[in-house]
Amino acid sequence: MESVPESALMWVGFIVFILLMLLLDLVVFNRKAHEVKMKEALLASLFWISLAIIFNLGVWRYLGEQKALEFLAAYLIEESLSIDNLFVFIMIFAYFQVNPRYQHKILFWGIIGAMVLRAIFIVTGVALINKFHWVIYIFGGFLIFTGIRMALDKGSKIEPDKNPIIRLVKRIFPVTTDNRFGHFFVRIDGQLYATTLFIALVMIEFTDLVFAVDSIPAVLAISKDPFIVYTSNVFAILGLRSLYFALSSIISYFRFLKYGLSAILFFVGVKMCISGIYKMPIGVSLGVLVGVLALSILLSVFIPKKSEE
Repeated sequence: MESVPESALMWVGFIVFILLMLLLDLVVFNRKAHEVKMKEALLASLFWISLAIIFNLGVWRYLGEQKALEFLAAYLIEESLSIDNLFVFIMIFAYFQVNPRYQHKILFWGIIGAMVLRAIFIVTGVALINKFHWVIYIFGGFLIFTGIRMALDKGSKIEPDKNPIIRLVKRIFPVTTDNRFGHFFVRIDGQLYATTLFIALVMIEFTDLVFAVDSIPAVLAISKDPFIVYTSNVFAILGLRSLYFALSSIISYFRFLKYGLSAILFFVGVKMCISGIYKMPIGVSLGVLVGVLALSILLSVFIPKKSEE
C-alpha cells in the first residue's frame, strides 16, 4: 500500500484545522448574534495573528527558512491589502443599515465564500504562470496600473442597484427589508423573500472577488507555492473580520494608508516585471513591505487633516 504524499497531508491537515476553528467560532464564541465590541475584536485579532505566527513557525520548522519568509511576506501583503476592504465593508453596512449585531454573521459567511473563490484564483494563477511564464509580466503590469489607479482614486460610492449581480439576485428573489430575526431568507405569506442582509452578503462576496483580482497576483509575486499562497490568504481573511470590528471606528484616520497600499502594489508589480532579469531576495521584499506600511501609518498619525478639530 502506497503512503500518502506529505504535501497531501499538509493540505488536509490545514483545511481540517481551519474548518474546526470556524466551527468553534460559529457554535461556541458567536452562537448568539451580538454586537462585537472593541475589546472582543482586539482579542480575536490577537488570536488570529498569533495563529498565523505559530503556523509560520511550523512552516519554518518543516519547509525551511525560505518558505517561512515567503509566508510572512505573503501574509503581510494580503493582510495590508485586505485593510482596504474595511472601507468598503463600512459603506456596505451603512448603505443597507445592517444592525451591528448581524455584521459578524455576514462577514463569517463571506469568509467561507472567499476561501473557495480564492482557492480557484490561486490554482488558476499558479497554473498559468507555470505553463506560460510570460503571464507574470501581465500580472506585473496590471499591479503597476492598479497601484497608480489606487493612488489617484478620489473614492467612490457604493451603488448596489447598479451592480449586475445584485440585479440578478433581485430578479430571482423578491427582497424584504425585514431583518428583525437576522435571517438571510424569510417566508412571508408562503413566499420566500431574500432580506437585505443577504443582499449585503452578496455585495461583500463581490467586493472580495474584486479585491482578489489585485491581491492574488501580488502574493504570487512573492511565492509560486500554492500551499504558501493559499494558507497566507486564508489566515489574512480570517483575521479580517476581527480587524474590521477593531478598526472600523478609526480606519478613516489612516488617510495615508491608501498611498502606502498603492506603493506596495506598484513595488510588487515592478518586482514581477523584472523577475526575468533580477530575482529580488525575499528579505528585501519583506523590508520594503514593512517599511512602507509603517511609514504610511506614522504619517497618518502625525500629519492629521487640517480640517479636523
